[in-house]
Amino acid sequence: MPKKVKTVIKLNLPAGEATPAPPVGPVLGQHGVPIMDFIKEYNAKTAKLKGQVIPAVITVYEDRTFTFITKLPPVAEMIKKTLSLQKG
Repeated sequence: MPKKVKTVIKLNLPAGEATPAPPVGPVLGQHGVPIMDFIKEYNAKTAKLKGQVIPAVITVYEDRTFTFITKLPPVAEMIKKTLSLQKG
């Protein structure tokens, strides 16, 4: 029997450098997700992409477990990086 989904959370996080500070800690904590487990997995999965912002879609289940997928960096971030812009 499949697990029941409690919620789906979308966050844009720095690759390989996520911390339990806001927005990650409070958002995941309110749904009962083990924050450090997520951070360790996310940082390991995105370590090769340091310096980029990588969107993560986190599926939280009713038994407080989670899965997540990472997506490509937003186009705006790619453009800023290509043009060497700090803000844009």
